[in-house]
Amino acid sequence: MLRVENLNKTFGDKKALNNISAAFPEKQTTVIVGPSGSGKSTLIRSLNFLERPESGHYYFDDQDIDLSKRVDNKTILGVRRRTEMVFQGYNLFPHLSVLQNVMEGPIQVLKKNKREAAEEAHELLAKVGLAEKADVYPTQLSGGQAQRVAIARSLAMHPEYIFLDEPTSALDPELELEVLKVLLQIANEEQSMIIVTHNMAFAQQVANKMIFVEDGQILFDGPVKEFFNTDNQRIVDFISAMTFKNI
Repeated sequence: MLRVENLNKTFGDKKALNNISAAFPEKQTTVIVGPSGSGKSTLIRSLNFLERPESGHYYFDDQDIDLSKRVDNKTILGVRRRTEMVFQGYNLFPHLSVLQNVMEGPIQVLKKNKREAAEEAHELLAKVGLAEKADVYPTQLSGGQAQRVAIARSLAMHPEYIFLDEPTSALDPELELEVLKVLLQIANEEQSMIIVTHNMAFAQQVANKMIFVEDGQILFDGPVKEFFNTDNQRIVDFISAMTFKNI
């Protein structure tokens, strides 16, 4: 189980995270939503130590990391070996083929032999619908295809959790749908995921748990059905705005 307690993070005079506490259950998908600038991306980036809160505690199973103290590189690398981050911008290696992109982590970090890494990479590319793209290079892919390769690359590392920060925000609707279908399939296989997204229809389908963040604070933390049926007017207004319900 991954959870955080009393996280605080500031940027200048802005409180990006204000005493945030949340748990992210294993084998479930937690979706984080909120308006722009609410702190949701800061929260998910803090889970991978891409942002460093000034205080709070980070718990990963029986590990307790006190964020008010200096966190050494060994601890950070230990967390990162158990997790994977998927960004908006794919971050594929342009000089490597699609297959090599998926193989690189298992070979370099997990110390798998090339044959084993290649076999699994082919399986994962088939899983995300890109078996025929194994030998092409990232510049030859659409945005949706590149993001699906990034997801396959993350799965190749066998992470306990995958963090996804607005993974489809740069894509047009058709390409976005390609990626969302893959993520829904992975969620159904009970891969632990934490997703920041703007897509409410996707969130409603994929989430086991919803977290709503505004002004650096969590205003809702609970089951997906409760979120979409809430009588909290702020959340009702947010959902309406994001789904163009009242246009």
